[in-house]
Amino acid sequence: MLIKNATVVNEGQRYSADILIEGERIKRIARKIDGIRSQVIDADGLLVFPGIIDDQVHFREPGLTHKGDIHSESRAAVAGGVTSYIDMPNTQPQTVTVAALNDKFARAAQASLANYSFMLGATNDNIDELLRPDAQRAIAVKVFMGASTGNMLVDQPQALERIFAECRQIIVAHCESEAIIRANREHYLRESGERLDVSFHPKIRSAEACYASSSLAVALAKKYNSRLHLFHLSTSKEMSLLEAKPLKDKRITGEVCVHHLWFSDADYAQLGNRIKWNPAVKTAADRAALRQAVIDGKLDVIATDHAPHTWDEKQGSCLQAASGAPMVQHSLVAMLELCRQGIFTEKLIVEKMAHAPAELFGIKDRGFLREGYYADIVLINPNKTWTVGKENLFYKCGWSPLEGATFSHQVAKTIINGQLVYDNGKFDEDFRGKELAFSR
Repeated sequence: MLIKNATVVNEGQRYSADILIEGERIKRIARKIDGIRSQVIDADGLLVFPGIIDDQVHFREPGLTHKGDIHSESRAAVAGGVTSYIDMPNTQPQTVTVAALNDKFARAAQASLANYSFMLGATNDNIDELLRPDAQRAIAVKVFMGASTGNMLVDQPQALERIFAECRQIIVAHCESEAIIRANREHYLRESGERLDVSFHPKIRSAEACYASSSLAVALAKKYNSRLHLFHLSTSKEMSLLEAKPLKDKRITGEVCVHHLWFSDADYAQLGNRIKWNPAVKTAADRAALRQAVIDGKLDVIATDHAPHTWDEKQGSCLQAASGAPMVQHSLVAMLELCRQGIFTEKLIVEKMAHAPAELFGIKDRGFLREGYYADIVLINPNKTWTVGKENLFYKCGWSPLEGATFSHQVAKTIINGQLVYDNGKFDEDFRGKELAFSR
């Protein structure tokens, strides 16, 4: 395959080039490549990025496939320019044993249109399982230091100490203090009754709850020199826990999700439970601080926490409605819209959504447009205005918190391992992605 006349955005540069793909990998990148008979894609007028790597998704398989599964959600991911993803352990059964981990890899090999890896979940009593040699197949260990969907809360101090002391894999943490959340919940129930609307969600799952837990995780990581990655940071105060320096020099890194960069608590009035996440969407000031931390280099990765629920599951009070929403089809175009608004740059988006996840997790030969690397490539039309609606959604749950939003960029084609898997609304349904290889 030969991609001609591309405007490439890669490794801090924006330039014109042709890209020759041979088999699964990039053979050559040059200003002009001629004289080769092959499948030619004319990318004139299109942006060409390395494929997006989403380091946090919930594809719901096994056990919760009424609202999403590996095939349906990887399909949506590919339509959004995501070529690789890392799936979370709070499925049914929970991915807290090597046997359950291996089962998910087997399922993905049969069903996934994108490349994939999985995290092994920690519990209060499975440290021996986490330390098994074959547990190294997991790309990281996920620790819920706050209860969320699937309730895998690790709250015993001795269990946390052992995890941070003994796990040599990257420890990834969901941080919200359960004690503070519980106290806040009881306070607002006494004060306002049981029919609490979604505006109470960021008051119950407060900034204080986030910081108390995140600061504990950081303290444990520093105590044991653990490699810690903080998921979906949502508050200004938590930015004080991170350093603005190159990713390669960090032992503690941070992720921010698209929804925390896009929405604020001012949007609850219009969107209600559509934007109910754990951690909660917070104030405009928090959003501004998160955006600045992306620019400054305190936050390392932009991801989605893609978490589909059925529409029925999203109904009810803030104590009843499910937390989470589908985002993986729209993460890239949403961030490019913030580029159009002058908040970020294309180069920064490529760094935070492709380069950094590959570097952070040590993913081999992906995340960059380099000769010899896998040809994971997304082609984007930067001048295609379109509106998100049910007719163009690929999520199994059939709804999006971004319905009605208009974007100025559209993913045109997605190439994975050298194959054109998505082409302007059409999929190669026979294609299957690969298990991600990584080094520590």
